[in-house]
Amino acid sequence: MSVDNEALTLKQRFRGYFPVVIDVETAGFNAKTDALLEICAITLAMDEHGNLKPASTIHFHVEPFEGANLEKEALDFNGIHDPFSPLRGAVPESEALKEIYKLVRKEQKAADCRRAIIVAHNATFDHNFVMAASERSNLKRVPFHPFATFDTATLSGLAYGQTVLAKACKVAGMDFDNREAHSALYDTQKTAELFCGIVNKWKALGGWPIVCEDVEHNK
Repeated sequence: MSVDNEALTLKQRFRGYFPVVIDVETAGFNAKTDALLEICAITLAMDEHGNLKPASTIHFHVEPFEGANLEKEALDFNGIHDPFSPLRGAVPESEALKEIYKLVRKEQKAADCRRAIIVAHNATFDHNFVMAASERSNLKRVPFHPFATFDTATLSGLAYGQTVLAKACKVAGMDFDNREAHSALYDTQKTAELFCGIVNKWKALGGWPIVCEDVEHNK
């Protein structure tokens, strides 16, 4: 593979990191005390032209962990009015995370990346809940970087002058249905589309691969 083609692989694009788009719905803002109620992950892949695209999707409704705090305002906001309803088809958070991590490790290995990294809108929030749930579930082998993330709110502020997901999507020319928002599945799909769009636009504008000229050669 040529140097140019090597630069268009997923493992080279993000310094060996395997990006996974995550969104969570919760029963509050405190990752240590408030319930994780829904989680979705979308893996990404690079096509033969070096353009980023969504790959696999995995999604779970999650049972509140024992003793979890449930803030009414949060439940009203995300529309999960009865987190204990059997109609949700919810699973324990440990089961959801194990299945997500299994998929991530498989595709990370196939892409020859050394570690996964979370991509999310206001990523610190989602990262904190994923890490807190992993700790409660006693999961020792978490595939994600322990603190680094790719935050699409920040990237959208740079690329489109908007930091709210719905507004950034609209400026980017994407459809966004506010009636579907605050569903982990829908928000992850839109975040993945937004992230891929920003990365691919940067490439189309000539920003990737970055060509570093030999300073000595030009003296």
